[in-house]
Amino acid sequence: MKALRVMAIVICLAIKTHSKFLSRCELVLILQRSGMDGYAGYNLADWVCLAYYVSGFNTAAVTYSSDGTTEYGIFQLNSGFWCADGYSKTRNLCDLPCRDLLTDQIQDDIVCLKRAAVGPDGLDTWMEWRDHCRNRDLSHWIAGCNL
Repeated sequence: MKALRVMAIVICLAIKTHSKFLSRCELVLILQRSGMDGYAGYNLADWVCLAYYVSGFNTAAVTYSSDGTTEYGIFQLNSGFWCADGYSKTRNLCDLPCRDLLTDQIQDDIVCLKRAAVGPDGLDTWMEWRDHCRNRDLSHWIAGCNL
């Protein structure tokens, strides 16, 4: 298992990605244009809060989980369910390679996030959202973004 994890790290480093850290308002505007305000009962501030706490707005964030799966991209979508990384046993519910979630083009991330958000747990699937965003005033996440 350790060899697979090392191999996954090497491959992630070798893949040429065009990643960047999005600004808060840049992400707000992308999400708004993508129809995320009100999607699955969540507003723009919910999505922005989620992205901040899971990736720090980093489009190329990769986090390795103790269960052998990996989270990818700005929304940290898990390889066990949402994408195929070639190492984790996956359901690949978004029908895409995980490396596609590591670029600065986040439309595929948003399409996949929409699928995850309509699941039975919604954003509660992300511990970071539960701990930092749920049932809180999140208006500061979209303030000053010229909506």
